[in-house]
Amino acid sequence: MTDLVAVIIPAGGSGERLGAKIPKALVQLAGKTLIEHAVANMAPVANQIIVAAPAGYEAEFQELLGTEVTVVTGGATRTLSVKLALEFVGKENHYILVHDAARALASTDLAMRVIDSLRAGERAVVPGLAVTDTIKRVDRDNYVTKTPTRAKLRAIQTPQGFTRKLLIKAHTSSDDVTDDAGLVEDRGVDVKVIAGEERAFKITTMSDLIDAERALIPEANSEMRVGIGTDTHAFSSNAARALWLAGLFWPNEVGVDGHSDGDVAAHAICDALFSAAGLGDLGSNFGTADPKYAGASGLQLLTECAERVSAAGFVINNVSVQIIGNRPKIGARRAEAIYVLSLALGGASVSVSATTTDGLGFTGEGRGISAIATALLLRSAR
Repeated sequence: MTDLVAVIIPAGGSGERLGAKIPKALVQLAGKTLIEHAVANMAPVANQIIVAAPAGYEAEFQELLGTEVTVVTGGATRTLSVKLALEFVGKENHYILVHDAARALASTDLAMRVIDSLRAGERAVVPGLAVTDTIKRVDRDNYVTKTPTRAKLRAIQTPQGFTRKLLIKAHTSSDDVTDDAGLVEDRGVDVKVIAGEERAFKITTMSDLIDAERALIPEANSEMRVGIGTDTHAFSSNAARALWLAGLFWPNEVGVDGHSDGDVAAHAICDALFSAAGLGDLGSNFGTADPKYAGASGLQLLTECAERVSAAGFVINNVSVQIIGNRPKIGARRAEAIYVLSLALGGASVSVSATTTDGLGFTGEGRGISAIATALLLRSAR
């Protein structure tokens, strides 16, 4: 994959204004901490995620987020935390997103739009919303000194995106700023503002936390549908057969037999989505009798599946897939798999995990690979 992305999340804010005696990022929201929500929403676009945790809480953050997230000790300020995290960014990453843990609901789609703008040639990109209130500048005695033109003002959000070299160079400055775009602006670099989103608001007070809870819990007039899907394929006797799994090509691995590319993870997700939407199953939608799907990639099937689910009036809230088999080892490419699967599903939240059966059964004996997936769909009442 080209143009890989690292995501830095400084998470050192206190939870005092939320009435908590722990760091804000560890405050619970709908059963998960703010930092877990933030990481989950950024994971589909990230090759690497680095979280700068408050000193003394590193182990707690690592346990919550797992070994695939790099947890480092943050600094006394947001700027210093980002600077420290930059030292751990892999050189293979061309772009860096800096995201606030307190904007836990900022969507994967917002992050993707920031990245798309970077890939189109911008060096610095920030999301922002038009300002609806009149803003006035005041002096130290609270007398108005100026009223800026509201049409030219934007309330800036995160994630903010930069080319790797630009952000590292900007952080050679000793200035302490409220966002990384400020450092870039000071170097005379143009910063592009794209449309932000309402749900990317900053959770600072208890009122904000309540609003975030409401945003996460579907309205009473929304219909929720859950589906489960499974798929299994045997390893091919043809040593030249390519292995495609979770949307990725796995070199030096023997593939599985099947009418399409045999991607059990993609197929299980399709099955779960069709099941939730009441649209049949994988076979009835992409049957072996249809030559159109001979050799079709799992990503192609996912994209078409998502289109059919959308046409039926549903929105994909999230999908989760667990791959069962002795090989290949998924861990090192999990972030990449999440990225391509989410992209095929239009930016939906995706979780990928893997397990073995301790030598038992079809997969444990190394004869093939299985996958099981769940999907949650939402549809508003008409």
